[in-house]
Amino acid sequence: MSMLQLNPPLPIKTPKGKATAHALIDYGPENNLLWVSFQDDTGECWTWQNKDVRAQENISYGRHPQPPEK
Repeated sequence: MSMLQLNPPLPIKTPKGKATAHALIDYGPENNLLWVSFQDDTGECWTWQNKDVRAQENISYGRHPQPPEK
């Protein structure tokens, strides 16, 4: 197992909304990465599997907001 403190923390989107990831946990090649994050709206600390997080929009990096699905 390895743990990495993210410096700077990364803004991500989770199933519970926008959050800021502060650490990444890696249990090895047969496991998902785990993102330790604090939810922007509530301040709650959650750990999310890699498949459940996405980078937040950032126009400077070309990640534009996606239109809502119909």
